[in-house]
Amino acid sequence: MKLPEIRTPLPGPNAAALVNVDRTHVSPSYTRDYPLVAEKGEGLWIRDPDGNTFLDFTSGIAVCATGHCHPKVVNAIKNQADKLLHMSGTDFYYTPQITLAEKLAGLAPWEGETKVYFGNSGAEAVEAAFKLARWFTKRELNIAFFGAFHGRTMGALSLTASKVIQKKHYNPLIPGITHIPYAYCYRCPYHMSYPDCGIECVRWVEEGLFRTTMPPQEVAAIFVEPIQGEGGYIVPPPEFHAELYKIAKKYGILYVADEVQAGMGRTGKMFAMEHFGVAPDIMALAKGIASGMPLGAMVAKSDIMVWEAGSHASTFGGNPISCSAALATIELLETELMKNAEVQGRYLMTKLQEMQKSEECIGDVRGKGLMVGVELVKDRETKERASEWRNNVIQNAFRKGLLLLGCGENTIRFAPALCVTAEEIDTCLSLFEETLSEVKK
Repeated sequence: MKLPEIRTPLPGPNAAALVNVDRTHVSPSYTRDYPLVAEKGEGLWIRDPDGNTFLDFTSGIAVCATGHCHPKVVNAIKNQADKLLHMSGTDFYYTPQITLAEKLAGLAPWEGETKVYFGNSGAEAVEAAFKLARWFTKRELNIAFFGAFHGRTMGALSLTASKVIQKKHYNPLIPGITHIPYAYCYRCPYHMSYPDCGIECVRWVEEGLFRTTMPPQEVAAIFVEPIQGEGGYIVPPPEFHAELYKIAKKYGILYVADEVQAGMGRTGKMFAMEHFGVAPDIMALAKGIASGMPLGAMVAKSDIMVWEAGSHASTFGGNPISCSAALATIELLETELMKNAEVQGRYLMTKLQEMQKSEECIGDVRGKGLMVGVELVKDRETKERASEWRNNVIQNAFRKGLLLLGCGENTIRFAPALCVTAEEIDTCLSLFEETLSEVKK
């Protein structure tokens, strides 16, 4: 079994020198949980400039779906680089963008024709969806959720409700957005219990919100993550999206699924919304779509994407190299990795649930496929958040050669590349359990 190898104190001298240069010249707005300097990656493994080797269960924040530097993706990038680097799909045509648009249209989880808009990131995909929803409906109001993360550009940030630091000093933002509670059953905002709650968080939208402060006929769209990502890897109950979708359709409201983190095979299905039996009107895609190359896509039903030429565009969106990487990525997802995410995700969940029986600080284990969250608490009865413990676990894991990240206030996310093996999961969990024991002392 391959294990992490830590040869120097962390950060090592070469990594420390680079971190110091970074602190001098790179924006301090970036968040770095620990001083990892990535020099080389292969599969689930990262090496730093001092020769230390780490097991990566972050996959570059759920981006490197096929693992670091998958040879098929690298070859696709190299081959395209020899042909064409850029020609701007905004003004010209080229094969990789057209081919990828056709492929994504064929994957869309709805019937009928589909069109695709390309940008460079998840935030850009959300911005495009935001603008298209307003353009198509001619309505000005929108609904989003507490805990949601849709990006940091001004429109996407207006929909985001994850951390106050992300909005500090940026007001006023885009008006007309109402945030409502997500279906966070472990901490129900209505103090009810599933399934006896009758999905109160959805019922309230029509019975409360639409009757008192928000005319539904003026709502353009509901922006929702199938599974909340930055909010804590929160999986809603099976009926949540279906019931919310019904209300949206009743009032002519578009249902926009932000699949940026949950999509592209991570949950064992191409799109996470497929687990809930709902075909949205618009999807925002990014992160795992191109195995680390910058690419975002807004995918919509053709009868919705009817905006005029010049209504929205992107100079670099749909770059030929990024599109080629995406086509190679999707082929790998369809032929092997999506299935592996389902199988290994089930194994990961089972092992974490077994660990939960003996580790009182594990309050909740939740997820789909390889999008798994472990919520740490100081007391299972009161569910007091163990935020400091969570942060210390992440730091201690790094010192042992395991890369983890948090989400929400007190949840650890497990988001390895979709090529992860059972042996790598065992290694991860052994180190994770070790850090838990240390932190609780």
